[in-house]
Amino acid sequence: MSNAPRLSQARRDWGSDDTGCPFMHVDMDAFFASVEVARHPELRGLPVVVGGGERSVVLAATYEAREFGVRSAMPVVRAKTLAPKAIFIQPDHHEYRRVSRGVMEILAAVTPEMEQVSVDEAFLDISGSRRRLGSALDIGSMIREQVFEAFGVTCSVGIARNKFVAKLASTQSKPNGLMLVPDAATTEFLHMLPVGALWGVGAKTQERLGQWGITSVEQVAHADIATLERMVGRAGARHLHALAWGKDSRAIEHERVEKSIGSESTFFKDQTDTDVLLEKLLSLADECGSRLRSRGLVAKTVAIKVRDADFVTVARSVTLPSATDTTSVIYQTVRELFLALPRHKAVRLLGVRAENLESADMNPVQDTLEDAVAGAAVAMSESEKVMDEIRAKFGQGAINRAAQRPARLSSMRVSNYP
Repeated sequence: MSNAPRLSQARRDWGSDDTGCPFMHVDMDAFFASVEVARHPELRGLPVVVGGGERSVVLAATYEAREFGVRSAMPVVRAKTLAPKAIFIQPDHHEYRRVSRGVMEILAAVTPEMEQVSVDEAFLDISGSRRRLGSALDIGSMIREQVFEAFGVTCSVGIARNKFVAKLASTQSKPNGLMLVPDAATTEFLHMLPVGALWGVGAKTQERLGQWGITSVEQVAHADIATLERMVGRAGARHLHALAWGKDSRAIEHERVEKSIGSESTFFKDQTDTDVLLEKLLSLADECGSRLRSRGLVAKTVAIKVRDADFVTVARSVTLPSATDTTSVIYQTVRELFLALPRHKAVRLLGVRAENLESADMNPVQDTLEDAVAGAAVAMSESEKVMDEIRAKFGQGAINRAAQRPARLSSMRVSNYP
């Protein structure tokens, strides 16, 4: 939504008038790292980094580690160079999901008007909660206290006229802060921020605007629309200009529609063995299919991502003749995509993703003639459902797949996948 960092010199107190400020953004502070510190109090105050092995990336870092320049998505090797004395911890996603569910339950008790954006953040519309729970600042303080008491982790809360400004307010209050931006102070608050604070301004757009001398939100607000259009196009110019004046009409989305489901894995050592690579693709396809079925979704498009030892990434996608949630179909698709790729170097990373998602109830899977006659599709679907049930009861590793014989793909449209 915004790539703007917290400004150390920015104003923190904008008053307590919450008139016209129904939106609240709750954002956990360095979530994965904070969960680890809560589990291991002896780590409090130390630089802690959560990441996989040497060849993975940083998932989270405490603020003590960030002082050394460690950031999320940074290669672990780079993080160890910057902070050689930091404590590196393997991620425990089961624990992170458990804490996330608990935090979201606390937020849902405040108001049903809640939109979970990710595992560690959510928007709330507290319009209907004030009579019961008090002012916006009272509600924000209560949430922070309850989250800390229940899980030993902190969160930052932003309150404002709309979702965009509330998100920025929580960012500027980090870590473990609370900021209300009164409706009347919205413009002043926004205009102190760099242009990167605007939703949709990534590194390339920021560079393009900078070439025209625009480095702040205030400059965007006062720029001529026609000039902005020459920089970022007509739609982009109107979007950024509206945000620069604090305009955002988005409401709370109670059910966020997933656009894709995927999984990827980095090898501990660059891999050249085709059998090993295909085995990993099968595992990733299995995870992807299982997640589709658990959400009641089917995918019309299947994609593969391959990154080689030189960090060159190639992606391809296929549009299927009919949507699927079947692991075997997903695997057979990505297998053929993978084998069709020219490969001269060892593989560092593989990824599988399902896209163009639709409800399984609204889009029944259509079998091929051969499958319908042989009953293969029904048998495979039933076996995969049984596997899902076993894993749900006994754990993900309770049952795994053997290698599968590839099937012929027909009537598919292959395209480059950006």
